[in-house]
Amino acid sequence: MKKALITGITGQDGSYLAELLLEKGYKVYGMVRRSSVEKIDRIEHIRDSIEFVQADLLDQLSIITILQKTLPDEIYNLAAMSFVPTSWSQPVLTGEFTAIGVTRMLEAIRLVKNDAKFYQASSSEMFGKVKTVPQNEETPFHPRSPYGVAKVYGHYITLNYRESYDIFATSGILFNHESPRRGLEFVTRKITNAVAKIKLGLQGCLYLGNMDARRDWGFARDYVEAMWMMLQQEKAEDFVIATGKAHSVKEWVVSSFECAGLDWEKYVRTDKELFRPAEVDLLIGDASKALNKLGWKPKVGFEELVKLMVESDYNELKNKNNL
Repeated sequence: MKKALITGITGQDGSYLAELLLEKGYKVYGMVRRSSVEKIDRIEHIRDSIEFVQADLLDQLSIITILQKTLPDEIYNLAAMSFVPTSWSQPVLTGEFTAIGVTRMLEAIRLVKNDAKFYQASSSEMFGKVKTVPQNEETPFHPRSPYGVAKVYGHYITLNYRESYDIFATSGILFNHESPRRGLEFVTRKITNAVAKIKLGLQGCLYLGNMDARRDWGFARDYVEAMWMMLQQEKAEDFVIATGKAHSVKEWVVSSFECAGLDWEKYVRTDKELFRPAEVDLLIGDASKALNKLGWKPKVGFEELVKLMVESDYNELKNKNNL
């Protein structure tokens, strides 16, 4: 039985990845922080199949200890300060978790289990003020947030350990990926949740920032499959994972309200306070390398994803409020 350790297991990606690995017969360890107050609702249905181990990306010794205890074959580092706007208000903490935390994990692998395969969750936010469209594995980085900067560090330190210590360490440069398990602070889920509330009479209007920003949105469940595929290769390489199609926040809004049979213009307001200090205007990925080498391609398209999330929010809110 293969053993896998997942950091960030209580998040969107961690929950889908845990499901996938359990289906494939893995023994799954989930790393959680001792002081964590995060809910585990995303993995409640599989919690009895997961062994939780306590450690913290801020504490080197705790990471070394859990690697000695679990001796995993595969390690998926999904934990990070993942909400981009928060990285502006907590830039130092973002660097500690999202950048230096990767180094602590790699050091632990080097010292304890250097034959383990390591996956680092890189991000399309690293491209930021993009140099070329679409973006692939060779596109230069120009991050536009403390989160993006920290992710660039994590990406390059992973590459450095691969080249310096011959560790199987790979980074997946994942473009935006959403699901009904997405946090309510993210714009996609904020929109679909608001649409469901408006439809049910629980909310009057929706305030948004920059609706012209364009993103390459895919389904999280599809994307965690790509993570697993990367660690099944003979050679560690980095891969862009994306749909290759960009849509604006406004398009997400229009599509979401259409799913509920509502006119978006009656309910949406712009709030300048919600604009980022430095905006990323267009992200669109070229995942041809992943298609050619991994055989990976997205299964769920934009409209289907929006519909999936709106219906999930609507049904959940309807049941919760006995409507």
